[in-house]
Amino acid sequence: MEFTLPTTVALLVGLVVLGTAALIGMGAMATSTVLMMVTPAMLVFGAVSLAIGVKHGEYRAGN
Repeated sequence: MEFTLPTTVALLVGLVVLGTAALIGMGAMATSTVLMMVTPAMLVFGAVSLAIGVKHGEYRAGN
């Protein structure tokens, strides 16, 4: 599988949607808390981790 930008973004969003649905389904927190605080934090953390991982991969491929 080739990870192009659309594939990577779709996988990231899919994981966040799955995590959000699981948190809402479990009822561990209020739905408003999950949607307003947890979901954006998951997206930001995923994007930062993805960017660091891509840069690390580029570094490893260059050496």
